[in-house]
Amino acid sequence: MDSWSSLAAGEQLVLESLFWSKAASRNELALRLRQSKSKANTVVAALIAQGLVAEVGHVLHGTGRPAEMLRISDTLGVLLAIDIGATSMSVAVLTPNMSILALHSEEVDVRDAQQGPTVVLARARTLALTLLERRGKKASDVLAIGIGVPGPVNMESAQLVNPPLMPGWGDFSIRDFMRDSFSAPVFVDNDMNIRAIGELRQLHRSVSNFLVVKVGTGIGCGIVCEGKIYRGATGSAGDVGHICVDINGPRCHCGNVGCVEAMAARPAVERLAQEAMERGDSEALQRHAGKEGALDLAAVGAASREGDVVANRIIQRSGMLVGQMLASVVNFFNPSHVFLTGSIVTIGPLFLAAVRQSIYQRSLALSTRNLHVQYTSLGDTGGITGAGVLAMQELLKSGRLRP
Repeated sequence: MDSWSSLAAGEQLVLESLFWSKAASRNELALRLRQSKSKANTVVAALIAQGLVAEVGHVLHGTGRPAEMLRISDTLGVLLAIDIGATSMSVAVLTPNMSILALHSEEVDVRDAQQGPTVVLARARTLALTLLERRGKKASDVLAIGIGVPGPVNMESAQLVNPPLMPGWGDFSIRDFMRDSFSAPVFVDNDMNIRAIGELRQLHRSVSNFLVVKVGTGIGCGIVCEGKIYRGATGSAGDVGHICVDINGPRCHCGNVGCVEAMAARPAVERLAQEAMERGDSEALQRHAGKEGALDLAAVGAASREGDVVANRIIQRSGMLVGQMLASVVNFFNPSHVFLTGSIVTIGPLFLAAVRQSIYQRSLALSTRNLHVQYTSLGDTGGITGAGVLAMQELLKSGRLRP
């Protein structure tokens, strides 16, 4: 098959349903799409004959014959997923069903003007080609490319729009740059939106209104509203890191004061711990300091798990401030779930407990009656999985299977 245009509408609906459910039986598809069993069977048979759908084993539902499960065929090709953060980048090769075939992560710093888009994307492109070769694949095997970046994105042009953290990236054509090596379509979105869309697929779209909040070098939020990503008027929805939590707080890189990002993200936690250690307030922090006396998030977490009062106080403060910010968002948006991710989740359970306590104390009772605050189930792979979901979803919507 060269193009989705030769598929009937019913066939495309089946493919989209299989993608979002990961796998389904013929009867489940018929019920989900409100089709007769005979019509669903006819559509599935045509898709199997074309190599677009594969049978992947039997599952027993109650009594009777086991049901044959179906999913999009992995023989179609592969997806490339690129997750670019403020200080790190991950590149992966995935199947159309989001299984990770190859993955590489390394440090980058998009805040450094010398590591502009050409340098970072050239490295991503090299890594992608290397990972493809490692799996015995070629650039022509790539169905689509999904890329997440830490800034607001114009989805139509696949370009960043005035990114505050990324000098030189504004209006740079990521799509054109990647086309030098790949003929596959390129889709770009904000890094928190791709995490949210990854979580949406992980949940089989069973949750319609939720937030994915990343607390790392910065603080950002992906918003799912009525089962769809909400991007706002200019693509900057979810920039919660610059909500003020203290009018007398420190100045943020955005120019304002008291932003939660400046007071509770990873750099703030590490800075407060460093200051406390240098004052001699914590022997535990001193023990876990690096060779040059520097503290990172892992050291603060290790001291906390030993019961260090100073480390615990710093972690609780961060969680409390993040929860204070989220309480306002919860009151406004009324989500059913808040999923936390980012490097700070590795610091230990005290952070999550502090976030929960602050949200429940500061939010309206009706907003929190059925609210779940927990870590994302995708963990470190949330960005990569989300970039893959973006690529496959947009590929399905675009009407073309092959570039």
